[in-house]
Parts: sequence; structure tokens; C-alpha cells
Amino acid sequence: MDLSLLSRISEYEWQIEPKGPMRVPAVIYADEQLIRDMDDKVFEQLTNVAALPGIVKASYAMPDAHWGYGFPIGGVAAFDPDAGGVVSAGGVGFDISCGVRAMLTGLTKAQISAVQRPLADALYQTIPAGLGSTGNIRLSDAEMEAMLLGGARWAVDQGYGERADLDRIEERGCMAGADPEEVSRRARNRQRDEMGTLGSGNHYLEVQEIAEVFDRDAAAAFGLTQGQVVVSIHCGSRGLGHQIGTEYLRDMAIAAAELGISLPDRELACAPISSSLGRRYLGAMRSGINCALANRQIIGHLTRQVFASLLPDARLEVLFDVSHNTCKVEEHEIDGGRRSVYIHRKGATRAFGPGHPDLPDALRSTGQPVLIGGSMGTPSYVLAGTAESEQRAFSSACHGAGRQMSRHQARKRWQGRQVVDALAERGIVIRSPSARGVAEEAPGAYKESTAVVDSAERAGLARKVAKLMPLVCIKG
Repeated sequence: MDLSLLSRISEYEWQIEPKGPMRVPAVIYADEQLIRDMDDKVFEQLTNVAALPGIVKASYAMPDAHWGYGFPIGGVAAFDPDAGGVVSAGGVGFDISCGVRAMLTGLTKAQISAVQRPLADALYQTIPAGLGSTGNIRLSDAEMEAMLLGGARWAVDQGYGERADLDRIEERGCMAGADPEEVSRRARNRQRDEMGTLGSGNHYLEVQEIAEVFDRDAAAAFGLTQGQVVVSIHCGSRGLGHQIGTEYLRDMAIAAAELGISLPDRELACAPISSSLGRRYLGAMRSGINCALANRQIIGHLTRQVFASLLPDARLEVLFDVSHNTCKVEEHEIDGGRRSVYIHRKGATRAFGPGHPDLPDALRSTGQPVLIGGSMGTPSYVLAGTAESEQRAFSSACHGAGRQMSRHQARKRWQGRQVVDALAERGIVIRSPSARGVAEEAPGAYKESTAVVDSAERAGLARKVAKLMPLVCIKG
């Protein structure tokens, strides 16, 4: 990105002043090298978002920002329903409520190493991964309806996991306001036998060692100890979420002129929050959130079963489960007062700071765990939300490393077997149904996760707690 297009506010904050149709400034949080490496499309998309009706304060980009559909991935924006604010299907994305769950095992790396390959095989055989993957669960119409309304709570009622898990899941495991009636038959049919599956792309299940602790007090509150092992699950709402996004983006684009909305980019298709179309999308999108929460809950249960068969001493308690593709109503301080606004986070993670009332009691004094994914061979991180993050970007932080090359470019540079063998030499066991998918997700296709996380911390978005290194990765 051309730095001359930006005003430098601080070492880690850059601003694009409002011009033309922009209603608010655009702000990017990153160090200079990350900014230089961002493609120009981030600048274009971020300024387009700043022109949408009812946007407040600014449109934001996280340090991992890269080109997306309409909104940049790593984008955050808030809209005021009382000022004509909109909801955008492109601002949520196709993988509604894609997110990360972290589970504590109580095991050491040595215990994992003794069964590393059998564990990888068992996880791969138990948890379907890959494009179009299906599982052993097939939902009836009534079960589909109950799942879309109940989320992880429904999953627990069906015997997948424990009631104690719910306290450590965003929204306590169930998103209010879901309306399954607004989810099409096609979307439901795509999801009917995909519960408990990882899917493809950048989705994964990783067994990871806590390689370094940065904040001992926060780590202790989170139950993280150097040398211990955690499991991270990264996936979302699968075919149902993709179908919801596809259908409502089309409907919003068609209705834009009638709704009086001038779109700088058709991919920014949106509808007024108060409109019938806006309300319909919100009902469907919230159903998609519940689908993702239920999916990660089921995968967590299946993971516990695998560990119990090989490592009966494992606990697998949920640390936290948080999404990074959502639109949610939250109360934030804006222009000196508290207002309820609709926060779009696309490839950006909620990062509530200490004392926030929506956090469980055990985490309230520390702040929300913020789970940042790496890519097979690169570090993942656990961060904690900060109080200043609310003013920085509506309590938001990055969600991963962020791509630095397209999947097509990655396939031209790497072969899947080459990546698997290179990681095996480093003691990392990969299991995937697709050599092509492994090549597309090669660690080198992503930005350096440490640089992204360091920028997030220095910008005040979240603070580092622990660094995690992969031992086993089940990759879609």
C-alpha cells in the first residue's frame, strides 16, 4: 500500500481522511512493514465501507487485513440504526460465525509425543475435514429448527459436551434473535449432514504446545502453563452460512436502488437495519451463528472422545470459544454517550476488556481471551482484551495471520506433499484429505503471525498472553 495515501497517527495507527462520499475516516492498525505489504484493495474497500449509511466513528482494519468480499478481511465497522444504519451480508462474510475454540488438556508435550501419530490418525478419522465433508449426524427438519434456535445449548442437550462448556462460549452458546424461518430450504439441506465437520480452506483442528507465556497473571487466570498442551478448533457454519451469505447478498444488491442506497461496490450490498430485508437477514445470520456454535460444540465433544481413548488423563476444558465473522448489537461509547450499534466484524475478533459484564465471572477481571490462529507450521496466540480497545476499534482485534498471497499463487509455489514433509521434519504431523488444500494453506502463504500479534498489542487492541506451537494439525 502506498504510504502517501495515509496520515500516520502513531507508530501503529494510520488514518485515511474522509473525502468524496466517505462519511467517516478509515483507520488501519499495523506497523509500517505490514502496511506496505497490504494490497491496495484494502485501501479501496476500507474507504468504501466508510461511505455506507449510518456508519459511526470510523471504518477500521486490523493488522492482518487483506482483500475480501466487499469489506476487507480484518475489517470492523459499526452502524447506528437510528441514523439510517445498514447491515451488510458482505460485512459478515460467507462463513458466518467462523471462529476459534481453545480447550485445555492438562497434558504435556511429552505425553502427546508418545501417541502423536495415532492421535493424529484418530482425530482425522473421527472429525471429517475437507470440501463437502459430511459426518454421521443427519438432522431431521425438527432437529434443524431446534439447532438453529439453540446453538451450542442444543448440542449439549443432545449429549454433545457438558453444560459447564456454555459459560465459556460467546453468547453463552446461543445467539438470541435467530429466526430459522428466514433460512432457506437450500441452506438447510446443505447443512443437514455437515454438523461436526471442519470443512475446507483455512479451517483446522490443532493440538498445540504452550511454547511461551508473556503475561503470567492472565495465563494463570486462563489456565495456561508453559509446556502444557491445548487444542484449537477453527471452523464455522459450513454450507448453511455460505448459502445464507450468497442469497442475501443477491437480494440486497437487487434491492439497493429501491431502498435508496448507492453502492460504491456491488459486493457491499446492504439493507437498512430497520427494513424488512435487514431484519430478515439478521434473523438468518443469527441462525447461522447458532449453527457455527453448535458445530464447534460437537467437534469439541468428538475431540474429547478421541483423547479419552488414547490419553485418559486429558481434561479438555473449554478456555473460550469466540467468533470472527458476525454482526452483533453492542453498547459502546460514541461521541460522549453510550449507544447501541450494530458491529460488523469480518475476520476480526471481539476483544472485550476487563470488567465487561458479558464475560463469565472467572474471566471478568482479566479480560476476554482473544484466540489468534496461525497456519499449520506457524505460531498461534492467546491474547486478552484491553479496556482501551473499546475506544480503538469497538473492542476488536485481529483474528489470524492474514493471507499474503492468493490460493492460486500458493499452489504455483508449493506442493502439498512438500509442505507435509517439511513440517514433519519439524515434528508437526499433518492430516488432510487434500494435497491441493495443504499447498493453498502453506505457512508461507500467510503473513508472519508474530508481527500481526505484536502490532495488535502495541496498538492497544489486545495484550499477548501465550504463544502456541502446533504438534498435530487436521486440515481441511
